[in-house]
Amino acid sequence: MTLEIRPLSDTLGAEVTGLDLTQPLGEADAAAVREAFLDRHLLCFRSEPLSPADFLRIARLFGEPQLQLLRHRRHGEVPEVSMLESTYKRPEDKPDDLALVRLSGWHTDDSYFATPAKATMLQSLALPSSGGETRFCNTRRAYEMLDDSLKARIEGARAVHGYDTPRAPGRAETRTAEEAAETPDVLHPLARTHEDTGRKAIYFNPNRTDRVVGLERAESDALLDGLYSHMTADRFRYDHSWRLGDILLWDNRCLLHSVNTDFPVGEERRHQRVLLKGTKPV
Repeated sequence: MTLEIRPLSDTLGAEVTGLDLTQPLGEADAAAVREAFLDRHLLCFRSEPLSPADFLRIARLFGEPQLQLLRHRRHGEVPEVSMLESTYKRPEDKPDDLALVRLSGWHTDDSYFATPAKATMLQSLALPSSGGETRFCNTRRAYEMLDDSLKARIEGARAVHGYDTPRAPGRAETRTAEEAAETPDVLHPLARTHEDTGRKAIYFNPNRTDRVVGLERAESDALLDGLYSHMTADRFRYDHSWRLGDILLWDNRCLLHSVNTDFPVGEERRHQRVLLKGTKPV
């Protein structure tokens, strides 16, 4: 097989074909995939649904796995893999206002930790007949296209990230006392420098970022609302229509994602996920 890397959109993402992920990557292929990941921020590998053990083995090709916070989502035999189901099992599970569904909110994984996951690997195991796309926004490109005055304003600014914030319309899952003790509020820069590329991105998690340090609530909300409107614009966006077995690897340091939660009641939507360890944002 010959490695091919094809852009999925103008703004981000690439499809990777011609790799046998059951085998160690050759030096040239590994270098090409790493370069594509840093350049395109999201890679899609076409696959069949894998067992959790095989999925974890593939994830280890790209980094060191870390455990998901919520214990009940961890796979019993392979705890580094979390099982994510978003099926509407009953009509009353699907609200009229889909903004209340937590997955529909733009977010980046794990920012409520002092050291968030650098990347997420997700594989589709069951898909509804319509809806369920995962949408991505390129916050590196969004940062580069900020006007100079706003860049200067967020340079050096820090924001409070928590497990939940009233700014988000949908509520987060309930934590156990043990999980809550592991997730106190943390501070992260609003403009984050990517440790592998040196390029900056807006680091704002609408589902988790509560306020900007040193600003009154109204001023903080206005700043965050302005950043939100800018970075979620269509020109920075790619929507991924899943195929069964697709494996996506994306960079949490410079992407946001959300889910189109308008899919039919009773049709299963299920994925498995591995988070890869990162470094403290600077």
